[in-house]
Amino acid sequence: MKRVVITGMGVISPVGNDVDSMWESLMAGKHGIAPITRFDITEFKTKLAAEVKDFDPLQYMEKNEVRRSDLYCQYAYAAACQAMYDSKLEGKVEPERFGVYLGSGIGGIDSLTREHEKLLSAGPRKVSPYFIPMMISNIAAGNIAIRYGAKGPCMAVVTACATGSTAIGESVRAIRHGYADAMITGGAEAAINPLGMAGFINMMALSTAEDPDAASLPFDSRRAGFVMGEGAGVMVLEEYEHAVSRGAVIYGEIVGYGSTCDAYHMTSPDPEGASSSRAIADALREADYQVNEAVYVNAHGTGTALNDTSETEAIKRGFSNQTGAVAVSSTKSMTGHMLGAAGAVEAIICAKTLMTGMVPPTIGLLEQDPKCDLDYVPLKARKDDPSLALSVSLGFGGHNTCLALRKINQEESLQ
Repeated sequence: MKRVVITGMGVISPVGNDVDSMWESLMAGKHGIAPITRFDITEFKTKLAAEVKDFDPLQYMEKNEVRRSDLYCQYAYAAACQAMYDSKLEGKVEPERFGVYLGSGIGGIDSLTREHEKLLSAGPRKVSPYFIPMMISNIAAGNIAIRYGAKGPCMAVVTACATGSTAIGESVRAIRHGYADAMITGGAEAAINPLGMAGFINMMALSTAEDPDAASLPFDSRRAGFVMGEGAGVMVLEEYEHAVSRGAVIYGEIVGYGSTCDAYHMTSPDPEGASSSRAIADALREADYQVNEAVYVNAHGTGTALNDTSETEAIKRGFSNQTGAVAVSSTKSMTGHMLGAAGAVEAIICAKTLMTGMVPPTIGLLEQDPKCDLDYVPLKARKDDPSLALSVSLGFGGHNTCLALRKINQEESLQ
C-alpha cells in the first residue's frame, strides 16, 4: 500500500493558537483551564472550562465569512489555513486528487443556540438565512474544500469524541488505496455555551471542581469528570512519493489505524476494554510494532471514573500486557476535552513527540489510582525518544480509534 506522511499541521487550542505555542505550553505543563467567560455561570454546577483565548478569525477569513460561520467552523478554517501554509502544498496537487475529511462531534451548537433564542424571542422571520449552513457539521469540510479547490473526496466524519482521529484514519485509507494524493483532515469543536454545558453537566460527565489546578485529573484517584475544551486540529497528509517529488518537509508517517466499536452502551465504555484494545492491537500490527520498542501513547484520558480504568485495561490488552517500554500520558490534563477536535490535536502532539523525543506530561497526577497502573509521565515532560507513538480516542456510542505514527528516517526527511 502507498505510504502516508504528514506535511502540514495547524492548531487552535486552549493552550495556544498554533502548533509551536501549544507545544511550548505542554512542555511547560501549562493548562488552559479557567472560569468560564462566555456566559453567566451563576446557575451552572460547572464553573470551569478550557476556552480558546485571543482567537481572531479575521486573521484567516473575511468579515462576511466570519458573520456567516459558526465558531467551530472558524476554528477548523483557521487550523486548516495554518496546516496548508505549513505544507506549501497549495497549487502543487491536482484538484481532483485532493480531498478533505474533517468533522465535528457536535457541529454548530453556538448557531443553534443563538438562532433558537431569536425564534423564541422575536419570531421565525428573525432566524438567520444562514442558520442551516452555519449549524451543519459538514460545512467546515465544505468551506475548506472551497478555499483550496479540493475536488476529490470530501466528507464530514462524526464519531463523537473520536471524530478527529477517525477523520485522519479514513484519510490515511483514502491515500493508501489510491483515492487521493493529499488530504486536509482533522476535527473541530466549539460547545462551551449554555446549552452544550448544561447537557454535559446533567449527564454528570463534567468536573464540578472550582480549582483550575485540580479540575482535569486523568488517572488520579480524585478525578470526577472531564473539563470541557474547544478548538481544532488539522493535518495535511500526503502520499509519500508525492511529498518527496515536490520537496516537502515531512514531519512523520502514519503507519497504523485501528477502528472498532464497543457495541456496549450509549455513553459508557466497556469496562473490560475488549474492542478498544482491539483498535490498539490493529494499529500496532499495521505499524509493525516490535515488543519492547519504545512507545508513547497519548491516551484518551478524560479524567472520568469509567474511562481511565477501562482505557488502562485496553492499553494493557492491546500490548498483550507487555507495557514495560510504554509511556502514557493524557494531555487533556492541560487542554481539557476538545471533543471532536481532541483526536486530531492529540495526533499532532504525537507527531511533535516523535520529532523532539519529548513526552508531554499528565499534570495534576498526585494521587495515582491503583487501578490505573501504567507509567503516565506525571507532572513533568521527559525525554524518552520513542520510535512509535499512538493516539487513542474513544467516543460516545462506543467508537474506538487508534492512530500509530512513526518518525521518518533522517535520510528520508527533506527537512
